[in-house]
Amino acid sequence: MKKHITVIGAGIVGIATASYLRRDGHRVTVIDRLPPGQYCSFGNAGILSPGSCVPQALPGVLSKVPGYLMDPLGPLSIRPAHFLKAMPWFLRLLEASRLSRVEKIADALRPLLKQTFEAYAPLVSNANVSDLIRQTGYVVAYSTLEGYQADALAWKLRQDRGVLIQTLHSKEIQDKLPQLKGQFEIGLYLPEQGFVANPERLTQSLAQQFQADGGEILQREVLDIECNDSGPHSLLTDQGRWPVDQLVICAGSHSHIWAKKLGDVLPLEAERGYHVTYSDPHCSLPMPLFLPEQKVFVTPMEMGLRIAGQSEFAGNDAPPNYARADVLRQQMQNIFPGISAVDSTQWMGRRPSMPDSLPVIGPASKMAKVWYAFGHGHVGLCGGAPTGRLLADLIAGRKPNIDVRPFSPSRFS
Repeated sequence: MKKHITVIGAGIVGIATASYLRRDGHRVTVIDRLPPGQYCSFGNAGILSPGSCVPQALPGVLSKVPGYLMDPLGPLSIRPAHFLKAMPWFLRLLEASRLSRVEKIADALRPLLKQTFEAYAPLVSNANVSDLIRQTGYVVAYSTLEGYQADALAWKLRQDRGVLIQTLHSKEIQDKLPQLKGQFEIGLYLPEQGFVANPERLTQSLAQQFQADGGEILQREVLDIECNDSGPHSLLTDQGRWPVDQLVICAGSHSHIWAKKLGDVLPLEAERGYHVTYSDPHCSLPMPLFLPEQKVFVTPMEMGLRIAGQSEFAGNDAPPNYARADVLRQQMQNIFPGISAVDSTQWMGRRPSMPDSLPVIGPASKMAKVWYAFGHGHVGLCGGAPTGRLLADLIAGRKPNIDVRPFSPSRFS
């Protein structure tokens, strides 16, 4: 039976979900206060990594945190004013870092993300932007063998789940990326991975095609969700009420606010990331580069060369701290000493991150006619199309192609 479905959120997850729902013939409306692709979908690293099945926290993570926080070039920052508020989230993160839990998280993430390229294919083909999806693989480079050995568990988790990984020695790294400067003792090449050449244009193009196919996008701010015993019946927006039949929450780092209104208390944190994009860097890369010791990706894009990373915890509303972007600039200068910073731009976005690194996908546990698709953290772009296809199957009553139980909101009950 065809339904009228309202999607809150016009990021890549929301637009991909809306697109798959529209392909099923539903009447679909997307509502967001900003145009499509203006949150994390605008400024992420652009990585499409079906092998990203490793959770954010692994055994021993607690011992590394002080070093990260004390290092001015380190990847982690926690603002003092937000520390106590974030503490329950960090305790859940620590609990999820146990080895037995890590294995189960990887088991759940791999089937979801493994279908990334397959799930995007019909959407980008329909929107005539298949050129934005590049399955080039990417290079991982370590300055020391010790750094690589410290990440042994992460690479084993990937290999055990079928991710293809090739070891590179120093000269082989240089052969693949001759632009890369500095001494790198060991590296890896992941040939099945890839990237999006312009994440913002991807989201906008899919949104335009969704509208051309009969979908509706409304630029409104949702102020409240009005419910009765049978579920939500309308959204209160800054332009009046919008009647609701079925509701999908894809609202990024604000999703837990609406989930709480709908009866599900979910531990989502706005994990901030930064990027610097160099529009005329005087160098280029044929594929992305991942530097695990710095925890940054460098990605070639239509608009230049982008370095992205950092994990900053400060909540949704605090202003950006662009000193974190300066850290990325310094790292970029170390990697590419001759890079031109003329017309470079900086950005901050908020990843919707769950402490167990698993998104929330599926029906709400307390309210009828409500569906969730959020909390992807570092893999929102990668998981956008797979999540949209999965949720469309669930709403249509089709058997999903993976086990959805690990993504249920009820896991936090």
